[in-house]
Parts: sequence; structure tokens; C-alpha cells
Amino acid sequence: MVKSKVYIFEKQFDGFPKEDDLKLIEEELRPLNEEEFLTEAVYHSIDPYMRSFAPRLNVGTVFIGTQIAKIVESNNPKFPVGRYVLGDFGWRTHTISNGKPIGSSRFPYLLPDFGELPLSYGLGVFGMPGCTAYFGFLEICKPKAGNTVIVTGAAGAVGSIVGQIAKIKGCTVIGVVGSDEKGKWIVDELGYDHYINYKMADLKQALPEVAPKGIDCYFDNVGGEISTTILYHMKPFGRIAVCGCISGYNEKEPKASPVQPPVVSRQLRMEGFSIHRWTDRWSEAISQNRKWTEQGKIKYRETVTNGFENMFSTFVNMLQGGNTGKTIVKA
Repeated sequence: MVKSKVYIFEKQFDGFPKEDDLKLIEEELRPLNEEEFLTEAVYHSIDPYMRSFAPRLNVGTVFIGTQIAKIVESNNPKFPVGRYVLGDFGWRTHTISNGKPIGSSRFPYLLPDFGELPLSYGLGVFGMPGCTAYFGFLEICKPKAGNTVIVTGAAGAVGSIVGQIAKIKGCTVIGVVGSDEKGKWIVDELGYDHYINYKMADLKQALPEVAPKGIDCYFDNVGGEISTTILYHMKPFGRIAVCGCISGYNEKEPKASPVQPPVVSRQLRMEGFSIHRWTDRWSEAISQNRKWTEQGKIKYRETVTNGFENMFSTFVNMLQGGNTGKTIVKA
């Protein structure tokens, strides 16, 4: 009998997640029925959305998450043994699936052969973060060559890709990060033109220095006071893609920043989005991001932690900004 380790959502987060909010258990899995297959997790994706989505989860259920898993047993010819599948199976080591989505999750799908590139890229640049960067930036910001673009969370899984796509499109790119180490990485390796360490610099003073004529496009991953400050430095008719607001995810009472004055006075277009809007076009983004990666135009970094038992600590570290690039746990 196969046993699976599972993280159960024991209680709603109150501020920053605490270890006893989740409970690690072990459960025995039943034999497979017809059309079902059994997977064993290889890589788990750790993402900021998990914190913002948590209030919608039912206590007592498996904590949410996407993983790359190997099919180890199968009664479904569409999912043969030995292939790798990407699925929203949550925080568990083994999963029984019939190939259909669970609840509001996506259909699990077989991963293609990435050649010499890492399999884990299926959770990153060739997965949800890559699609988020591609569609969120190109469809909402609609960059033009010569535009000045600013990205917050610029060293994260999504932001690091956005900046590189902006450079491909001929833009001047500024990244807002939380350390000089991250700033040097996005400039020296990813090709960003400038970085601002918001923990050390006065953003109001730094923005005119790196963008003296103002900002055309803003890809917002953090929200809060940082975003409000940037809005006041946008050019008239600037475009803002609101991807996340990690600055307020762990606050018991998030502070609302007044965005209306600069939006009205500068006639800005500010649009929030969910990547699920473009689900039927994911293959387009994955194909293009893969081409750019193989051409060396997109570089990608992962922060990988070994051990399923380290899922929670890795999650908290990511929320605190301890990662560079994509956060992954190798099971």
C-alpha cells in the first residue's frame, strides 16, 4: 500500500503563517480505479499567491500548490508510466488522479521534453510564472521600443522574466528589489538598466535619477506605499499591470494607499489580472519563452530547497523575500 505525506490546512493564517497552521500527516492511498494513475512528486512550486488565496481555503483540506510529478502506476493510457505531469495536486508526495481537474484547478498535463533545460522549468519560466510575465506585461502594458519600464519584485519568479521581456522589446528597464545582491544580479546578469534597493534608497529621490522623463509602464508585484510612490512618477497615459500585492499579504489590516489622485491626474490605465484569463493561450507563452531561453535572451534562476519536510520553512522564507528567482522544493 502506497503512503503519501500530506500538509493539511489546520487553521487560517493570522498575519504571517505559523508552523502550526499546517499539519504534516501520512495517509494510505487506495488501489487505482479504471482511468486513474498514481504520481510521485519530484518538484513543488512555492508561490506568493498561496498566501493571498489561503482565506478562500477550507480548513482541513490539503494545502494548495502545483507540482511536477512522475507517473509511477497507471490505468490510463493517456498518462503512461514514466512520463512527468504538471498538476495542481497540492502539498502532497503522492497523488491519485484521473486526469481531470480537482475543484477550480487546471487539468493536469503531460510535460514535453525540455531537452537540456531543467525539468523544473515547467514550474517557472515554462509554467505559470512565465505565462504571467508574458501575458501580463505584453497584453496589459503593451510596451513599445524606447519606453521606460519599472518592475517591482524584480528578482522574483515573475518579475525577473518581465524585465527581460521588456529588454527584448527595446525598453529601458528599472527593477525595484530588496537587496543590493538581487539588484546586481538583475543588472549584471539579466540586463536590467538600473535597480533601486527600496530598503536602502529613498524611492522618491531615486526615481527621478533613473527615470528623469518619467515611466511609461509599471508591472506591479508588491502594492503598498512603493506602488503609490511609483504612480506619482508615471508619464501621462502610462500603463500599469497589477499582478500582486505581496507587501500586504501578511498584514492583519492591510493599509490602503491612495492611488486615485495620480491615476486621475496622469490619466493612467491600471488593470489587475489573473493568469487564468489566458489559459487557452498558455502554449503560445511557453513556446516563445522557451525560444528566448534557448537563444540566451531569457536567463532564469531557481532557489531550490531539498526535502518535502521543508515546505513550510521555504514558503515563509519566500514571503520574507529570501528567494532569488523561482522558489522550488525538491521532494
